[in-house]
Amino acid sequence: MDYTLAQFLAHAIALEREAAERYLELADMMEAHRNDEVASLFRDMVRYSNLHHDSIVERASGIALPKIGPYEYAWRHPPEAGGDEAFDPALNAYDALRYARENELRAMAYYAEAGLTSSDEEVKRLAAEFAAEETEHVEALDDWLARTKRPSATWAADPHRER
Repeated sequence: MDYTLAQFLAHAIALEREAAERYLELADMMEAHRNDEVASLFRDMVRYSNLHHDSIVERASGIALPKIGPYEYAWRHPPEAGGDEAFDPALNAYDALRYARENELRAMAYYAEAGLTSSDEEVKRLAAEFAAEETEHVEALDDWLARTKRPSATWAADPHRER
């Protein structure tokens, strides 16, 4: 999509808001099931998404942004919100981090693609900057994964997990 600056910023704000909402849903569910370690991890992701959201809102100050309804987004599924696979109360910290990492990778790809397909130089610059920020998030999650105990069977491969 060849975004205008206002369209790009509106989509970026929506992307980060959707991510924060999804992580908050996951944190609340994990907390309700007493999976406190994973709930805390998702609450950290809420904070990071909100920080990025607020930074983009600040950058958009003074720019008239279009009102974009969910049916008008440039994506079918929010790039940074992931699927429903993490809505499993038995999710462990390692696989929660992998889920978050996949979300950050999709956001990074979204921003990179937006920059490549836009003819607006400011969109290209911001998209590259946002993609670099998402790359930093992926690297932070990689570090976090390296320090997190890996389960003997991954969550996705668990034969006892409801499908």
